[in-house]
Amino acid sequence: MSIARIATFAFAGIDPVPVEVQVQVAPGLPAFILVGLPDKAVAESRERVRAALTGLGLSLPPKRVLVNLAPADILKEGSHFDLPIALALLAAMDIVPREEAAGYAALGELSLDGAIMPVAGVLPAALGASARGLGLVCPAAQGGEAAWAGRIEVLAAPDIGALLNHFRGVQLLAPPQPPPLATGPRSGPCLSDVKGQESAKRAIEVAAAGGHNLLMIGPPGAGKSMLAARLPALLPDLTPAEALEVSLVHSVAGMLEGGRLVTRPPFRDPHHSASMPALVGGGARARPGEISLAHRGVLFLDEWPEFPRPALEALRQPMETGRTVISRVHAHVAYPARFQCIAAMNPCRCGYLGEAGRECGRAPRCGEDYRNRLSGPLLDRMDLTIEVRPIPPAELTRAPAGETSATVALRVQAARDAQRARWGEAGPASNAEAPIQDLQKLLEPEAEQLMETAATRLALSSRAHVRTLRVARTIADLAGSGAIRRMHVAEALAFRQRVRAPA
Repeated sequence: MSIARIATFAFAGIDPVPVEVQVQVAPGLPAFILVGLPDKAVAESRERVRAALTGLGLSLPPKRVLVNLAPADILKEGSHFDLPIALALLAAMDIVPREEAAGYAALGELSLDGAIMPVAGVLPAALGASARGLGLVCPAAQGGEAAWAGRIEVLAAPDIGALLNHFRGVQLLAPPQPPPLATGPRSGPCLSDVKGQESAKRAIEVAAAGGHNLLMIGPPGAGKSMLAARLPALLPDLTPAEALEVSLVHSVAGMLEGGRLVTRPPFRDPHHSASMPALVGGGARARPGEISLAHRGVLFLDEWPEFPRPALEALRQPMETGRTVISRVHAHVAYPARFQCIAAMNPCRCGYLGEAGRECGRAPRCGEDYRNRLSGPLLDRMDLTIEVRPIPPAELTRAPAGETSATVALRVQAARDAQRARWGEAGPASNAEAPIQDLQKLLEPEAEQLMETAATRLALSSRAHVRTLRVARTIADLAGSGAIRRMHVAEALAFRQRVRAPA
């Protein structure tokens, strides 16, 4: 009485955790028992597997069928265990060769008629199977996604019947090909649509060039959201390593459309009613949150003070470390979260603080109360803070068109190229991650003196001091300067405003 085995994976963040599906068919009262710490979705796979086999004209043997998901101390979550359980069961019934099935890892959800439905996590599972020298069995709709793993045999089957025909040599499944990468001009609204707002456009360019956090403060309709929407078109394409890293997160979240790798920096703009698990990740299955889906991209938080206070405070650690850790009873799940935070807020609840005839009767106290929704440590992590004022109607209609996004993107690309040449492939991806000891070596004496004086007079924290130097380094890169000069530090300090109510 031998045991049939096939490999599959559970997921700890974006990391595939090997799981062996073991099936034993033994004499005894007819039963279908599933053990190995399965969750509700995995436990229900018994009925889906039974119905799928019935659709093939097969029935379970009138014996005791025991399915074990090893190791048994890891919680098994998700419907992707359906296919490996079915294949191991067919191997135990001697319908599929046991030795051949043992050479594959499998994941997929079964419908009642035997069709193999798409599931999350195919890309990391393919990489995990490749690392173990196994092939991969996956849904036909996700064969292209699995093919990105490189030298690995992928069986992308539309249904379990086609898979059986392949193992029996009746019908061979064609190996899938990776889908083509997205090419062509960058899409999105153009920066030339924004009339005036030259200082705000400059701040957007600096933020894009260095990957810096940006806070925009201004009354409703001043153009804060309009400026933020034009930031993605300024960002350069992801490097191959970054594209793979971002695609792994999106694959685990089930958001990798068409199996195509994510080659552009993601842009996420959650509503201000989003909860803390929605932002940082969590829930019953510890799913990635918005900050992880914005990894190597932009997280835009409009109406910043309106977000729940605990959700905002939970952003502080990921903004520093570039990762978020979700603690559960059974495990600690970590997701990458190296995002660029772009936030927008009104000066007060009504939005018109400081404007005669439009501000509410509680001014200026309303502005102080509204600002106090944001903690000092959170504001300290914003590299640039600008005030966005509304444009007068006469200037709005007569102002000439400004630079296009394509023109500004060329300068941003040149600045990013300079950063990669300076820090190297193994170093920081942008100036926003540059270490302080390397920045100080590039400071000219006059710039260093100005920085020390300003840090004392403005009472800058150590974090604010470092972040200001990083912004100055980006401004120098945009100017094509190898050293950080006094004027670069001065502009960086000008962007480092305190959030306060107008007098």
